[in-house]
Amino acid sequence: MSWLLLVASIVLEVLGTVSMKLSEGFSRPLYSALVALFYALSIAGLALVIKRIDVSVAYAVWSGLGTAFIAMVGVSVFGEALTMVKVVALVLIVVGVVMLNMVSPMH
Repeated sequence: MSWLLLVASIVLEVLGTVSMKLSEGFSRPLYSALVALFYALSIAGLALVIKRIDVSVAYAVWSGLGTAFIAMVGVSVFGEALTMVKVVALVLIVVGVVMLNMVSPMH
């Protein structure tokens, strides 16, 4: 259950970041409010998750996969460039998250 909550927290964090982009510098009130809502829910979920999953692993997964997902959203939704350097960097992030999970005891 903790891992499902972590995934939900990551999705909320990505939604918060997308809302931040759509808020156009917090000039659009609806999207500005959604930034606060999504981030608050994401952090609340993460706070619950670290009661059961090591904080080093939970935060690495949350931030690393959130970064990877938002990069994919940037490319696919916002038309950002996908360079080889960006691909390699994202692969390294995912590899780092997987390695942390491999060396951490499961609860």
